[in-house]
Amino acid sequence: MKALLQRVTRASVTVKGQIVGQIGPGLLILICAMPEDTESEADKLATKIAKLRIFKDEAGKMNLSLRDTGGSALIVSQFTLAADLRGNRPGFSYAAPPDLAKRLYEDVSVKVAALGIPVQNGVFGADMDVSLNNDGPVTLWMDTATL
Repeated sequence: MKALLQRVTRASVTVKGQIVGQIGPGLLILICAMPEDTESEADKLATKIAKLRIFKDEAGKMNLSLRDTGGSALIVSQFTLAADLRGNRPGFSYAAPPDLAKRLYEDVSVKVAALGIPVQNGVFGADMDVSLNNDGPVTLWMDTATL
């Protein structure tokens, strides 16, 4: 699985003019499942998200996790993270098929919440308007193949 994490002061997702998910301080997490991914990758990703120390401590160092700060996660499906960019028009055949992608996306959300982190979500497969205030900015790329 692939994920793009952005430390935010706030973020929201709107679908058809309605806010479907919003958080204050925490992480906006864009997630993409790959065809070979399983529940094992979802577990690995959720655990890493919960433990990753990218929030400032009292000394201003990135030393605290999302759990330590009491922050929230806004998790959004994003199949375009698997784009094939060899040509000028992206291809998306590297992304997992929708049924697998949805199951793993939902699995990551449930697992992150089970680790004590408040979770909000986008709508799988919807045309979404994602808004965020990047804090830092801190933006990190994760791939379970390299964790």
